Amino acid sequence: MSMLAMQCKSEIIRILRNRYYVFWSLCMPLIFYYIFTNVVNTNPSNQGEWNAHYLMSMTSFSVMGSAIMTLGIRMVQERTTGWSVYIRTTPLSDTVYFIAQMVGQTVIHCFSVLVIFIVGGLVNHIELSLTQWLFSGLWIIFASIPFLGLGTLIGSMKRVETASGISNVIYMVLAVCGGMWMPVEIMPKVMQSVAHWLPSFNYGNGAWNIVQGHAPEWKSLFILMGYFVVFMLLSKYIRRNQEVV
Repeated sequence: MSMLAMQCKSEIIRILRNRYYVFWSLCMPLIFYYIFTNVVNTNPSNQGEWNAHYLMSMTSFSVMGSAIMTLGIRMVQERTTGWSVYIRTTPLSDTVYFIAQMVGQTVIHCFSVLVIFIVGGLVNHIELSLTQWLFSGLWIIFASIPFLGLGTLIGSMKRVETASGISNVIYMVLAVCGGMWMPVEIMPKVMQSVAHWLPSFNYGNGAWNIVQGHAPEWKSLFILMGYFVVFMLLSKYIRRNQEVV
């Protein structure tokens, strides 16, 4: 347990020193949030509800990006520098290594959620109950697990450049098609049908439901867990084949 705690602490420190994380996970979501709630006139029927909705979107966008790109690219960097090979020579098992990566990333997600909630809430004076703030934050943190799985899958790539390019594309496609930048309702019918099965939509939908006074849908939870299982199985399969080669 002490070994796991030390590894988690190490991962957290390394993430906080990453400028890539600071920009993509904190600065960009807050910039988008300000633009789409204060600069661009979206003509919402209820400005207060739209501000709360979009705050959940950008917070989810932040955590999703951090899980996919920060975690994935860092794991590729560790492979290219030989760090992951060195880890295998220590008593630290692969299981502890992966858990530490995910736990460390989750702690950072807590920090991201707190910062964006505070800044976003102050910018537009969002009025939510304490329960809504708490449960939406918990949902965004813990429902991000499929994106952590996707991050480990990207982390199985051999080159940082490849991982960076692919993770950026996946991140943006999931964000746009999942309704994080614009409501799914204004998309074409075909895209709406696709969006409802994407992990990004079901992830954001849970938080959107909470700020509207509803509980997340069970369907969303099952879809997210399904993606997590698939991503982790693929990641494990690829890494096992790479070790054989």
